Amino acid sequence: MNKNTDELFLERIRTVFQKHNTQWIEKRMFGGLCFMVDDKMCLGSYRGGMMARVDPEEIEELLQREGAEQMIHGGRTMTGFAFIQPEGFEDDDDLEFWVVKCIEFNPKAKSSKKKKKKKKK
Repeated sequence: MNKNTDELFLERIRTVFQKHNTQWIEKRMFGGLCFMVDDKMCLGSYRGGMMARVDPEEIEELLQREGAEQMIHGGRTMTGFAFIQPEGFEDDDDLEFWVVKCIEFNPKAKSSKKKKKKKKK
């Protein structure tokens, strides 16, 4: 994706969040933009595609969809994450499918542990 295509993709994601009355914040992460819901990673842009945080119990079924593959980062399989190639979300209905899957899983997702600041003595 080029910069214009990437911005259009991000705007399409924002539209789905708004349609589903979902509050989110955006953070730069993994070289892309991450959409955080309830302080938890929900989905994001990643290397020209989309990183989707979905229910691990549904991952095998979801990986059967066009453009979907298991997310691997740093040589490690990321449990509960799928990487979606652009052909998997070209259609607005397909993009909405993935965003909704991520929104639905979000309440069950564990939040990352916050690093505690050391107290100065």
